[in-house]
Amino acid sequence: MNSSTQPWRHHYPTGIDWNASIGRRPLFETLEATSNRSPDKTAIDFLDYCLTYGELLEQVKQAAKGLQEMGVTQGARVGLCLPNTPYSVICYYGALRAGATVVNYNPLYVERELAFQIDDSETEVMITMDLEVLYPKVAAMLSQTKSLKKIIVCPMAAILPTIKSVLFRLLKRKDLAKIDPGPAIVHFADLVNNAGNPDPVTVDLDNDVAVLQYTGGTTGRPKGAMLSQGNLSANVSQMLLWYVDLNPEDEKVLGILPFFHVFAMTAVMNFAVAAGAQMILLPRYELGQTLATINKKKPTIFPAVPTIYAAINQSSDLSKFDLSTVRFCISGGAPLPLEVKETFERLTGCRLVEGYGLSETAPVATCNAMADTNKPGSIGQVMPGTEISIHDLEVPYEAMTVGERGEVWIKGPQVMRGYLNRPEETADSLRDGWFRTGDVGYMDDEGHFFLVDRLKDLILCSGYNVYPRMVEEAIYLHPSVAEVTVIGIDDEYRGQSPKAFVKLKDGEKLTESEMKSFLEEKLSKIEMPSEIEFRLELPKTIIGKLSKKELVAEEAEKQQGSATS
Repeated sequence: MNSSTQPWRHHYPTGIDWNASIGRRPLFETLEATSNRSPDKTAIDFLDYCLTYGELLEQVKQAAKGLQEMGVTQGARVGLCLPNTPYSVICYYGALRAGATVVNYNPLYVERELAFQIDDSETEVMITMDLEVLYPKVAAMLSQTKSLKKIIVCPMAAILPTIKSVLFRLLKRKDLAKIDPGPAIVHFADLVNNAGNPDPVTVDLDNDVAVLQYTGGTTGRPKGAMLSQGNLSANVSQMLLWYVDLNPEDEKVLGILPFFHVFAMTAVMNFAVAAGAQMILLPRYELGQTLATINKKKPTIFPAVPTIYAAINQSSDLSKFDLSTVRFCISGGAPLPLEVKETFERLTGCRLVEGYGLSETAPVATCNAMADTNKPGSIGQVMPGTEISIHDLEVPYEAMTVGERGEVWIKGPQVMRGYLNRPEETADSLRDGWFRTGDVGYMDDEGHFFLVDRLKDLILCSGYNVYPRMVEEAIYLHPSVAEVTVIGIDDEYRGQSPKAFVKLKDGEKLTESEMKSFLEEKLSKIEMPSEIEFRLELPKTIIGKLSKKELVAEEAEKQQGSATS
C-alpha cells in the first residue's frame, strides 16, 4: 500500500482493531438504548420547552405507529421540511422506526426546488409546520408533484412553554398559516394519538437507505446521496471514539445548524442521542440569541460553520457573555480560515478544531485531535476505520506520494451506497469502494491532511493552477477583512484570473489598490486577483457557508451581456 493510502494510525495506540470498535446498529435502537439508560435525562431544550429521553422515545414510537397506520411501509420516502424543533428529532427517528427513508428538505426552498426533490426522491409524505413561511408552499406540492400524497402539520404553539405558547397564539397570529381540512392533511396530534407500539421492522444495515441527503447542486441538479443505516451509525460511532474525555451524560450540544444539513444531522442530533447528551435547539441562527443561549444554557459542545465563528470574533459585546463552559468547538461545512480560528481561540479561550466531510460520507471523514496536535490549516487525521488516498488529477488511478497535491479519495464504513437514480455519476464517484471527493489536498509525513480547494473551483491561469482558498487565506490576513470569496473569471490574456469579493468589518475602509499592495508579498503574480470588489454582504447558504455559485452566475451573466453589446 502506498504511503498516501495508509489508514488512520498516527498518534493513537497501535494494535487496536478500529473496525471492530466501530459499532453499527439501527439508529432507533441507539435512541432506545439511551432512553432505557437515562429516561429522566433532558434530551431536548427548545426555547425552555424540554423533553426527557423517556418522553422523546414515547413520542417517537407513537409517530412511527402513526406513520405505519397511514400506510408508510418499509422504504417509503418521508420528507422533513422543518426548522430545528423537537418535531425534527421526533419525526426523524419516528420515520426510521417505521422503516421509512428520511428525505431532508431545506425549509427555505422555493416551490420549484421542492417540486424537483419530491419527484426525484418519490417522497410520499411530507412533515412540516403550521407557519406561513412553510406550509403554503408545501401544500402547493400536492397538486404540483406526482408522488406526494400526505402532509403532516406540526403546530408551533404546542412546543413552546405555556406562557410563550399563549403569547405566540395571540401576537403571532399572522405568522400562522391557514390550513384547510382535507384527506391529504394530517395533524401531528392525530398522528401520535396511539399507544406507541409500532410494528416490528427488520433493518439491513448495509442496504436499507436511512436518509436521502441531497447535495448542494453547485455543479448541476442536486443529487440524492443514499446513506444507509450502517453509514450513519458507523459515523456516529467514529465520532464517539474521537472525542477525548467525553462525559456523555453531562454534555450539552448546541444545535443552531439546521438538521436538514448532514453536518448537523450527524454531529448534533445523532451524536447527542448516541452519547445521551442534551440538545439545546434554536430554530435559526442569530448572533445575539446564540451568544445569549451559550451564556444561559451552558453548552459544552458547539458545532458550527466558519462564518459563525467569524461573526462571534467580530461581536462588539462579546465580553458580556460567558463562553467558558464550551469544551469542544468543531468547525465544518467549509474551510476554516486560520485567522478566524486563531482569533476565536484567543478571544474565547475555547479550542476550535476543524473537521472535514461531505454529504456522501455521512459526513465526517477527518478531524483534528480534540486534545492533541492541531496543526494550523490542517483538516486533521482520518476517522477510525477510514482511509484516505491522494490521487493524480490527470491520471486518477495513480496515487501521489506524501506532500504531493491531488484529488482526495475516501474509503470507510461511512461512505454512501451511491446516488439515487444516477448510475453513471455513481460509477464515476465510487471506484472499488473509494469515493472520489472532487477536493484537492495532500498529506504530510505525520498523517495530517490539508485541503487546497475544490477541484471544480480550480482557476486555470496561464496554464497554472490557482487555488481560490490560497488567495482567500492571504486576504483574510488583512485586519479590516470580515469575509472573502474568490472565484475564477474569464480573462482574455490568461484564460482565467482570480476575482475577490470582500466584505469589510464594520467601520473599516479599504481601496482595491491598498488591498493589492497588501497582497504583493503574500501572493504570486499569477495568484494576484485581477479584480477586487467590495460588498456589504456576501452570498451564503442556509447554514451560513459562503457560497460561490451566485457570484459565478453573476459574472457569467455580465460576461454574456458584454459579449452581446
